[in-house]
Amino acid sequence: MAWDPTAYLTFDDHRSRPFHDLLARIGATEPRRVVDLGCGPGHLTGLLSARWPGAEIDALDSSPEMVENARARGVAARQADVRDWQPGPTDDVVVTNAVLQWVPEHAELLVRWLGEMPKGGWFAMQVPGNFSAQSHVLVRELLAEPAWSGRVQVRDELAVAPPADYADSVAAVGAEVDAWETTYLHRLTGPDAVLTWISGTALRPVRAALDDAEWDRFRAELAPRLRKAYPPRPDGTTWFPFRRIFLVARAAG
Repeated sequence: MAWDPTAYLTFDDHRSRPFHDLLARIGATEPRRVVDLGCGPGHLTGLLSARWPGAEIDALDSSPEMVENARARGVAARQADVRDWQPGPTDDVVVTNAVLQWVPEHAELLVRWLGEMPKGGWFAMQVPGNFSAQSHVLVRELLAEPAWSGRVQVRDELAVAPPADYADSVAAVGAEVDAWETTYLHRLTGPDAVLTWISGTALRPVRAALDDAEWDRFRAELAPRLRKAYPPRPDGTTWFPFRRIFLVARAAG
């Protein structure tokens, strides 16, 4: 599945808010090494360097397009799959922002990672929690119709767990846990703003499965459904509620 960094960075100010909220809850003072696990286009990696200027920064992402974009920003990113990543002895802070919802086995990985991190290390995760929202439901409904049935599979409500489930799983390995959820109310601008938003993220598997003409037709069929679910305001802006799930855990010891 290819990624388009330009499309992803549309509405960047809104997408970046959860990262700032996540970063604020990490209590590390002088970590030796900070890992940006799934750094995307690297637009937020610099915040880690600014927060911990004495730390070595390790940024990685599975997408070659994202890694190339991050390197163009001056981030020494490397291409790697998060499922293959293992904590090192000096990885005192690990941050993963809007990544693990793409990894079906991420709940098990969290437990393993927290058990392998240095004593007192901090692990911080944010994932979207809006898979039951109309922005996802309408996509799944359209894909179930005869013209699109069987062409592509997208994530459902089981893509992520409730905050309490994550908290229970990492607490079981002795970690200190801070888990919560926030629903942001984004005020989006532009025509078909919600369609533009999900085209950069949730619809990437759909885009990868369709040719250009099919992609245009799919978006044309989806657009009026999204406009009905998220009607534009008289001034042309659109309210877009977006639930996100957060976990900050400190490894035992």
